[in-house]
Amino acid sequence: MLKSIAMGVSTLLVASMFSGCTMMKMGVTFMGFKSETQEAYAKMMDSIGQTGDPAQAMMLEFEVKKGLDEEEIFDSMKSLASEYNMLFVGEKNMFRKQDGKPNEVVHARIAEFCALSIAKKMFNHSRYYGGFMPCRVVLVEYGDGRRYLVTMDMTLALYGGTDKKPIDPDLFEDMLNVKKAMEEIPRLAASGE
Repeated sequence: MLKSIAMGVSTLLVASMFSGCTMMKMGVTFMGFKSETQEAYAKMMDSIGQTGDPAQAMMLEFEVKKGLDEEEIFDSMKSLASEYNMLFVGEKNMFRKQDGKPNEVVHARIAEFCALSIAKKMFNHSRYYGGFMPCRVVLVEYGDGRRYLVTMDMTLALYGGTDKKPIDPDLFEDMLNVKKAMEEIPRLAASGE
């Protein structure tokens, strides 16, 4: 019995020592990031801590003003795209359910946007940016009538890296413009402005 207790205590000590080392290594790595990178990751972790939802932590959402017609919303986004030097490149009607519960998603429709010249530069910087392309905005509707426009928060795409692979200043400016477009297009369309 004493041997089992000693083994259990030893196991806990070893586990806590290794987890402490891991946390310390993460902390040292985190402190080496630029302040914008630290802020981006801290904001994401804070959101995960509050909601428990990593997907929500990486997205922006805009509640759609009551009374706006779905086609008006999509027409608005298409029109706004050109104002922000983006192209509307497609849409997908995901699904529509007729008898959903109030807190159940009953409809989802995706709008896709791209700035091809910037996309090419992003691919040349890192092929993994392709996973984010084309930029998307999804209209989500609940059974109780609530509707949201949801899009990716590009903050980590811009500030989430390190000096090991810096983004070229010209590309960074282009990406800032895409980030602004992908925040403003759904915000304005959702508000009916």
